[in-house]
Amino acid sequence: MNGDAQSPASEPRTAGAAPAGCPAADGGDAPGTAGCPLTIDPLVGSLAAETEALRTAGPLARIDLMGAEVWTVTTHAEARRLLTDTRLVKDITRWNLWRDGEIDENWPLIGMVDAGRSMFTVDGAEHRRLRVKTAQALTPRRLEGLRPVVERVTARLLDAMASDAAEAPDEPIDLKSAFAQPLPMSVVCSLMGVDPALEPRLHHLYEAFFSTLTPQQERLAVLRELDELYHDMVRHKTASPGDDLTSALILADEGGEPLTAEEVRGNLEAMVAAGHETTVTLILCAVRALLTHPDQLRLVLDGQVGWDAVIEETLRWESPSTHLLLRFATSDIEVGTGGAVIREGEGVAMSYRAIGRDRAQHGQDADRFDVRRPAPIRHLAFGHGPHICPGAGLSRLEASVALPALFERFPALSAVAAAETRHRPVLTQNELECLPVRLGVG
Repeated sequence: MNGDAQSPASEPRTAGAAPAGCPAADGGDAPGTAGCPLTIDPLVGSLAAETEALRTAGPLARIDLMGAEVWTVTTHAEARRLLTDTRLVKDITRWNLWRDGEIDENWPLIGMVDAGRSMFTVDGAEHRRLRVKTAQALTPRRLEGLRPVVERVTARLLDAMASDAAEAPDEPIDLKSAFAQPLPMSVVCSLMGVDPALEPRLHHLYEAFFSTLTPQQERLAVLRELDELYHDMVRHKTASPGDDLTSALILADEGGEPLTAEEVRGNLEAMVAAGHETTVTLILCAVRALLTHPDQLRLVLDGQVGWDAVIEETLRWESPSTHLLLRFATSDIEVGTGGAVIREGEGVAMSYRAIGRDRAQHGQDADRFDVRRPAPIRHLAFGHGPHICPGAGLSRLEASVALPALFERFPALSAVAAAETRHRPVLTQNELECLPVRLGVG
């Protein structure tokens, strides 16, 4: 797809809207079919409307992702099945739009699909080789060893929030920039051995990378800078290894062929990106959900419901990822019972917010936040199958420390117009722009 990457954001259609003239009522194809794709709003104007349109079109819906037509899966059962289907691969050269030149580096989402070599971009034996080294460093026992790090960072950030509130008691504090965003970035950088001094720059780079409003040439420059930063980190760790996951990936040579410098860099880059974005959304959405459902917050604070239930229900109800990109069909794949077919070479996304609201899986009240749902809540927020998120345990650990500590420190915490909080223009992430709160101290 050639041309100005800004154009999709200039006059976006309504979330979940279809091109004019194609609704079945006008004699055209039904919305969400091959002749009538649903537009995924790059400005994220209304996730609720978008989710409902996708569910109506499901279990397989045709969508327009900033100029690229692909399929997306909208139901729990089909997502669970297709995420283990070896006919769907991560290799971009299998995508017909890429092979035909309709999609190239000017597509605004290319950095999420053609992301270099890492465990996130290969399949089969190569995927297992790249993933096993990371998985060994993220076992439950080793994650538990990270708990003191999470607790220290959490306490430091809460202290800073209390200090800011004491100096300006009438001013709200943005919980995102003060707490939910720096916490996971600090933790994942500690895990990977990234210099803490780089954290502010990484924040800036990732915000520019994910935003659909970033001009494509600027986004490509961001990708080049990130590549250079991580290349330098790997070179430094190779010369002077430390007690961190990046060094472990460099030094690991047991159980097969060692990772190349490019593969270490790819895993490092992907882990830092995925390792903080998910937790930012998880913490913010959990806090907003509890503050807008005070009866459920009281159940939690009274000890009648555990924080684990809050975390799992938040992951289901407001999945951190809205649309996860992309897999490509190596042969035709039938989906559902209505005769829908993913053709060889077509791209397939997973619409995790719609999947989390699937009424067939979660009941007719799937749109309702309810921490009292029967356990376990079987959601797919972290994916399923071979590519299930390797950092899921880390994200859960961070939330399990951060959420109770936040409400214990500030029991009178309240949100400022929480229900009206807007989303950032990030097509793939369920990311709030901010969450202004009052701490209720002083």
